[in-house]
Amino acid sequence: MSNMETAAAAANKAKAKARHCDCEDPPTLLGTRDCKENVETDAAAAAAAAKTKAQRCGCGCGCEDDPPALLGMKELRTWCLYRAAIAEFTATLIFLYVSIATVIGSKKQQQQQQSSCAGVGSLGVAWSFGATIFVLVYCTKGVSGGHVNPAVTFGMLLGRKVSLLRALLYVLAQCLGAVCGAGVVMGVMGQPAYSYLGDGANVVAQGYSLGGALGAEIVGTFVLVYTVFSAVDPINKRTGTARDCCIPVLLPLPIGFAVFVVHLATIPITGTGINPARSLGAALIYNHHAAWKDHWIFWVGPLIGAATAAFYHKLVLRGDEALRSLMSLPAPARRRDH
Repeated sequence: MSNMETAAAAANKAKAKARHCDCEDPPTLLGTRDCKENVETDAAAAAAAAKTKAQRCGCGCGCEDDPPALLGMKELRTWCLYRAAIAEFTATLIFLYVSIATVIGSKKQQQQQQSSCAGVGSLGVAWSFGATIFVLVYCTKGVSGGHVNPAVTFGMLLGRKVSLLRALLYVLAQCLGAVCGAGVVMGVMGQPAYSYLGDGANVVAQGYSLGGALGAEIVGTFVLVYTVFSAVDPINKRTGTARDCCIPVLLPLPIGFAVFVVHLATIPITGTGINPARSLGAALIYNHHAAWKDHWIFWVGPLIGAATAAFYHKLVLRGDEALRSLMSLPAPARRRDH
């Protein structure tokens, strides 16, 4: 049954209820309320809500509680899937261009002026990453969910927010966009300066162990993905609290700040990966041994951090409702008091 058929069935059910005129609210003292009008209003509201739910395309934004199909093969016949993948490709390309250009530009200014205080510095680099994510999530949230990161997509997959097919297509689009974005930076900066200044590739800094670098990537990605889940958390039916994921400005703001603060903490350790596509694009265009030596850290760490954040949010914070969502089990029937 399609979404529109489901909406039609819900509307018919609401109309049938309206014909029975079974009004649950107590009457007014003088009995002047027209029960028929009230029930018809409720039926129209129920039909509108069902239609709105049917129009959701499952873009992975995390706004709805209903989990998508696990494989999502039916999405292959929808333009929504390919539109979302194109949005992820474009957003990741822009992200790599702005962020890597900021890193290389800062290094070039420091080299020219022979001063570590020249350029935007680590604070400016961290702000560049965070602010760019803020802008891109704002632009793509309604189209693809605004992941721009395979780790976020992996977390959303484990949290049953996207199907497996959509997740794989997103990751492919993000990696291709990252490579193209890093390539654009090389074309703008020039090959000599690009290779000499290191392309902003993620490497483990001297003085830090592989275990420490891996731990930094895990914790940093946990902070990011946990923030994403919290930002798009729909109404919690058990506590009655809600975070309005439809507010266009407030949603990307905490996500951008999470990227900003994580970069402040981990730039001295690994240059801050927390995004496998970002690390892959920079390493592939730079293509030096130093970039590939410990590249596995920037895949394993973010994936572990994303999985930890997804399970923590879904199983600990959302409780039994989330467990049923993860396992696709039907909710128990509610008891009706007579």
